[in-house]
Amino acid sequence: FAPFNQIRFNYPVDIYTTEDGMNIDIACVGVDKKDLDIKIEGDILRVEYKKEASEDEPKIDYIQKGIARRAFNMGWRISRRYDLGKLDAKLENGLLQLHMPTTAESKPKKVTIK
Repeated sequence: FAPFNQIRFNYPVDIYTTEDGMNIDIACVGVDKKDLDIKIEGDILRVEYKKEASEDEPKIDYIQKGIARRAFNMGWRISRRYDLGKLDAKLENGLLQLHMPTTAESKPKKVTIK
């Protein structure tokens, strides 16, 4: 995987850090949480949305189609600085929010001089 600053996504994603960890926000307008798949494989975090067209869905003749409900499969190599085992995911108002807290080992420590 390329470093974060060299990755270009065709899907709206925000990646940012705060004092307590790393956050990834993914736009998921019109996506049901049961259609999202979040996997952790070692130090890789993968988020996938793959929705098959259903025969029950009506054929729609769009005048304008601006809401992208296209499939995506994104993955990131996450630093050991963040605890993937404590990943928190929530889907609210069309935004999938992932939070990985900083590990206790990576927090700054004060060293006493002898």
